[in-house]
Amino acid sequence: MSELLIIGKRIGILVFLIFLFSCSKRNITYFSNLDPEQEGKYSQTVEVKPIRIQKEDELEIKVTTLNPESNLLFNYGVISEGGEVNIGSLGSYGLSKYIVDSEGNIDFPILGKVNLTGLTREEAKRKMTELLSKLVTDPRVELSISNFKITVLGEVNNPSSFIIDTDKITILEALGLAGDMTVYGRRENVMIIREDESGKKLFRIDMNDKEILNSQDFYLMQNDVLYVEAHKKKLLQADINPTTIAILSIVSSVAVALIFSFDEIFN
Repeated sequence: MSELLIIGKRIGILVFLIFLFSCSKRNITYFSNLDPEQEGKYSQTVEVKPIRIQKEDELEIKVTTLNPESNLLFNYGVISEGGEVNIGSLGSYGLSKYIVDSEGNIDFPILGKVNLTGLTREEAKRKMTELLSKLVTDPRVELSISNFKITVLGEVNNPSSFIIDTDKITILEALGLAGDMTVYGRRENVMIIREDESGKKLFRIDMNDKEILNSQDFYLMQNDVLYVEAHKKKLLQADINPTTIAILSIVSSVAVALIFSFDEIFN
């Protein structure tokens, strides 16, 4: 009988340790090492990398000149003899939108192939303005990336891809679009997958660390994938069959009852 009591106590201790592990405290606060005395004093000192045009980007380009016919030509395609716009020449991407092809070029009216890959938005505007200045007087060019996309996956409440209407987005803003991390998201080990001319890159960031605010990695690039890993507690729960959990709960309850019963009998 004493051996059974010892076994029961060991089972009870094991159950207690499992319960203690499952209730262990996790840090789910962003920038948790930020000193309260530094609040309001922390400033961005790093220079943010400018967004550069990549292959397969969709550019929206609007040209304004002093000549109405030139405006129609550069913004809508080809002008017919009657002065009407030939919408059919624009393809399936809409008015004033151009896809950067596999060689880094766009096919612009009159100018033909123009290579813009690797340029910032401002550099591309200057290049287009210089080329158009040879054809018309005082052209004005507006240029933006209309398919600036980021993807947020993993332990977030609304995993999805998002089209951004600006040239700059932070990790916090991306997480906000995805409904923030769940309680199981590993804030200390968020993964960013990025692809550029040199290939795919993968790096990790710690959202518990305030230093990420002063890092270039705090800002995402177009087509970045943000992946939030699940904490091992959730992975453990996913691997355990619900039936097994029920059986373990029953066994644990019986073991605890036996411990108290034996203590009352033999003491």
